[in-house]
Amino acid sequence: MYQGLREREVAELRKEHGWNALPETPPASPLRLLAHQFTNLLVLLLLAAAAISLAVGEIADFIAIVAVVLLNAGLGFVQEWRAETTMQALRRMLSPVALVLRDGVRRSLPARELLPGDLIVLAEGDRIPADADVLHEAGLLVDESVLTGESVPVARATGDGVASGTTVLNGHAEARVTAIGQNTRFGRIATLTASVDDEPTQLQRELHGLARQLGLLAIAIAALVMLAAFLTARPAMEVFMLGLSLAVAMVPEGLPAVVTVTLALGAGAMSRQKALVRNLQAVETLGAASVICTDKTGTLTENKMTARSIHTPDAEYTVTGNGYDPEGHIARDGARVRAKDDPVLARLCRTARLCSHARLQHGTDGWEMIGEPTEGALVTLAAKAWADPADPDAVTAELPFSSDRKCMSVLAQTADGLELHCKGAPEKILEICTEVERAEGPSPMTRAERTAIAGAVDRMARDGLRTIALAFRLHGPAPIVETDLVFLGLVGLVDPPRAEVREAVELAGRAGIRTIMITGDHPATAQYIAGQLAIPSQTVLTSDDLADMDDPALAQALHGDVVFARARPADKLRIIAALQAGGAVVAMTGDGVNDAPALKKADIGLAMGIRGTAVAKDASDVVLLDDNYATIVRAVREGRRQFENIRKFVRYLLASNTGEVVALMTNLAIGGPLIFLPTQILWMNLVTDGVTAVALGVEKPEPGQMKQPPRDPHQRLLGLSAVPVILAFGIYTGAASLWIFYSLLELGVDLARTAAFTGMVVFEKASVFAFRSLRDPCWKLGWGSNPALWLAFTAMMLAQIAAVYWSPLQAMLHTVPLALNHWGMILALALPLVLVPELVKTMRR
Repeated sequence: MYQGLREREVAELRKEHGWNALPETPPASPLRLLAHQFTNLLVLLLLAAAAISLAVGEIADFIAIVAVVLLNAGLGFVQEWRAETTMQALRRMLSPVALVLRDGVRRSLPARELLPGDLIVLAEGDRIPADADVLHEAGLLVDESVLTGESVPVARATGDGVASGTTVLNGHAEARVTAIGQNTRFGRIATLTASVDDEPTQLQRELHGLARQLGLLAIAIAALVMLAAFLTARPAMEVFMLGLSLAVAMVPEGLPAVVTVTLALGAGAMSRQKALVRNLQAVETLGAASVICTDKTGTLTENKMTARSIHTPDAEYTVTGNGYDPEGHIARDGARVRAKDDPVLARLCRTARLCSHARLQHGTDGWEMIGEPTEGALVTLAAKAWADPADPDAVTAELPFSSDRKCMSVLAQTADGLELHCKGAPEKILEICTEVERAEGPSPMTRAERTAIAGAVDRMARDGLRTIALAFRLHGPAPIVETDLVFLGLVGLVDPPRAEVREAVELAGRAGIRTIMITGDHPATAQYIAGQLAIPSQTVLTSDDLADMDDPALAQALHGDVVFARARPADKLRIIAALQAGGAVVAMTGDGVNDAPALKKADIGLAMGIRGTAVAKDASDVVLLDDNYATIVRAVREGRRQFENIRKFVRYLLASNTGEVVALMTNLAIGGPLIFLPTQILWMNLVTDGVTAVALGVEKPEPGQMKQPPRDPHQRLLGLSAVPVILAFGIYTGAASLWIFYSLLELGVDLARTAAFTGMVVFEKASVFAFRSLRDPCWKLGWGSNPALWLAFTAMMLAQIAAVYWSPLQAMLHTVPLALNHWGMILALALPLVLVPELVKTMRR
């Protein structure tokens, strides 16, 4: 008998095979994450401006610019580090241990220390730590859904292989390890996942392009202006300050920080709704999703097998309730029945209980099932019938389920003697039955009754039910002989849909988002669940069907109402690629290793937090902490809100910057002194505008947002329609600031500059209300519906007052105190920025 590896063999095998672990990308170091925050072109431009300020002795400007850059870097670093440490914690939760025989001695070892040739001992509930061949087994049932997506347990006999990452649901076994680490089936899929390249999100592309264009434009215009100013014989320091002011004014320095903070706040809101964001910028992509490709088991369904119907030779029964809660009931002809009032039902429930190792227990979160899901469903069924509890000690012998026999039998001691109880596949049970159980007792099984039972099996299969047949007979002492049994009935089982998913699917449909089920389950089951959840399923395609299709045929099929069953990992990748080629933005949900490549390939990958494997979570952009499809729709709503709010504050920031550029360029043409200094522009762009823009970023969703179709993935963050609005605000605020400046210039440059600077800040604060919605006036949204905006508005106005009257800020920003009449002039010019947009939007409505 094989006794496992010898200790002296371990060292050599370790050199040859390494560790039983998947290669992991080393976690990003804090320094690397921090350095990443300084790679943005806008940030690099600011650093260059800081360096020049230091070189020419402008220490205050240098300190102000560096402080802003560090603030932006700190915000981005904190969120990325939090996401990274959260995922590391999730990985540490998955530290399996294996029971191994080495030198004939049982010992517990970390699963990563396993080697090919090790003899592992498997028991009910164990996660199989490596690929292995079964040497000995007793009733071994394995849940392979993490690899195949198939929710039905698989029986494994001596000589069969078991796969790493799968779970033992029933029985026990000894198995010899054949492959470890990335050489396992689990590992090969993880390697396939690593081969799928990450694609930048649309928002990342947009922001990168905007930053590059604005940066290059700012540098070019600033250089030309500096050249023109230099040729007019202005002092070199003034020329430099003019060029730096223009460059700083043209680039919305607050944009990286505002985007990061807005996305981080959105991520916080999503985490409170049970969605952990791993990639900040991918959340916005979810708002553009036009297709959600979803697994079935546990995502759309509860992952709890439930009895739905019973067929006996005498009657049909319906069963209520979901999962393993025994509070449901059984009805016959519309009336509730209990086992004590129905001898056939009582006999069926007794067999169901005896042919099961599962048990129910009441925990802190309700009823829990321990054991194999199908057996748990049968035990729950018996509890709903109020059947007498079966004594497990009454079982004197057992013939475990096997893939060859397709049934399980137990021998139980009763007052009338030994009874044989059997459950299994209907076709197998019918082969070994010669009688049927009726209320008056057993009677011979006729051909018509066999035909009726086969018809009931077909009917249940069409309804998406998995069918189990039950039978019994009086029996002599062991060994068990499975012949001449009395047929008791059929039980139809289903993994029921989650109660909230249908509404979520319908809401997604109204938002123009298509739901496509891709499952490893049986086609009939897939179509039944799709029908229950209002997922269009006119056609069901299997993996074999896909293999016969070329890419154009698959693309054509995807135009119809299609559901995919018996799907393999490569099928999921191909389906997603075909959808993306057709212009769809694809979100993919999944929990198993088999889903990981598709999660990474999809535009947005959504992994399950409870059942999800580490590989799936690592491949995802968002982890659904409650494994709930309905959470996806809430996340879509959040993604849409974030994109709309980003569009709003990008327009707002650019309108503000346009006003500064208009004032600077016009002032240069006039030939007057600098209207704004670089530090004043940074104060406007980063401190006052930045805080206000963040408050704009938490604006609530606008009415009807989830009734609109998904936006075009190629829709620009700034379309041509934004240009007139940005120019209108920019020209007005620039002209108003110039008017203030030249009206007060005779009283001194410092006073005029302070008034123009303060005027621009107030104008930009007043403008923000026009950008709360791109369509609706504030009276429609509610003036008080965004308290954060009012808080930011008040705080920034107080900050500007401090900039004018508090000596430390006066020194940094080169300001002087303003008189009351100066404030009156500023406020009068700011009023049209609130009233005119409200009037225009109201008239457009």
